[in-house]
Amino acid sequence: MTSNTSLPLKKIPDTQTVTAVTHYTDRLFSFRVTRPASLRFRSGEFVMIGLMGDESHETGKQKPLLRAYSIASPSWDEELEFYSIKVPDGPLTSKLQHIKIGDEIILRPKPVGTLVHDALIPGKRLWFFATGTGFAPFASLLREPQTYEDYDEIIITHTCREANELKYGAELIDDLKSNELLNAVIGKNFWQRIKYYPTTTRNQSQKVGRITDLMHSGVVFTDLNVIPLNRDTDRAMICGNLAFNLELKAMLEEYGLVEGANSKPAHYVVEKAFLD
Repeated sequence: MTSNTSLPLKKIPDTQTVTAVTHYTDRLFSFRVTRPASLRFRSGEFVMIGLMGDESHETGKQKPLLRAYSIASPSWDEELEFYSIKVPDGPLTSKLQHIKIGDEIILRPKPVGTLVHDALIPGKRLWFFATGTGFAPFASLLREPQTYEDYDEIIITHTCREANELKYGAELIDDLKSNELLNAVIGKNFWQRIKYYPTTTRNQSQKVGRITDLMHSGVVFTDLNVIPLNRDTDRAMICGNLAFNLELKAMLEEYGLVEGANSKPAHYVVEKAFLD
């Protein structure tokens, strides 16, 4: 999750050290950084991170370029993980995509966000709807024990343009099967309660189509062998581009679900700071 507004600050936040970088495609990469000892966050929240920008022609000084990034690691992780797009002419990502192990990034440790369990009322089945790097907050929540304490079944849909853009999510879900800590804490084979539904819109894959179209046609429910959404049992979180968010919001409300917030929990929540 990234926002599209740079935020010059008067005071530069603390820096953290890059510990790992993985490039998936020419458009997508993930990285891990050290975690401030004092940082506490709820799985699904985001923080502001960034790098120093170029020198100002007027002042001759550098200003930090910051963006909102969902924390992809769960709240219990000793490090922080992020999943990002690469934008060749992007003020921040044009620089961020070249970071290496040992480099420093700026991090403002003030986590916020709506994609948290506290913003939903109790239910039995939880849907995660993501496009592109909108998978990041769900990468955190899929590794959060509370997710499995609160819900009997978790369904994650991830729509990307091309099949290779699904790799980050597919690898993460596959890794859950061998995660000794989560299997011990949540229960052996907890991952069998997850239904993963990846789709592409531009090239061939096991399932082609926009998730909203596949929901309208009922194909999703048939493929997953589940009943359609019901406000009495289903809860949902959405993280995607603006058009996707609006279309899916309308669909969920047709099913009778009501949008929630930290201050007023309900049936579904949307991450409004996301730009795919």
